[in-house]
Amino acid sequence: MKTVINTQNAPAPIGPYSQAIIAGNLVFVSGQVAINPLNGELVMDDIKIETTQVMENIKAILTAAGIDFNNIVKTSIFLTDMQNFAQVNEVYGTYFTDDFPARETIQVAGLPKNVNVEISVTAIKP
Repeated sequence: MKTVINTQNAPAPIGPYSQAIIAGNLVFVSGQVAINPLNGELVMDDIKIETTQVMENIKAILTAAGIDFNNIVKTSIFLTDMQNFAQVNEVYGTYFTDDFPARETIQVAGLPKNVNVEISVTAIKP
């Protein structure tokens, strides 16, 4: 059994996928990019602001699922330029306090809408 999570506080999917799926006690949040859910515009002023928007989108989806960043067990960060790693990591780290999730960071040739960063997460719902 699965439950679809959909909130207007995060960007609407730009393809045939859900913002998140709850399956059992696992929550799979689709990769988020820096789209402002209020106006549908990309937020790409700089990599830190872009990453903040991505994390805020994830936060909105987690909230809609009834959980928060403390429930995340795994993240995947996709970057088009590994030179942005330190700045993305700096912003990313502000959303966690301790017991950090497992993570990988992967450089890719391109991302949807030509963004610089996309992040997906897997969390546990108690």
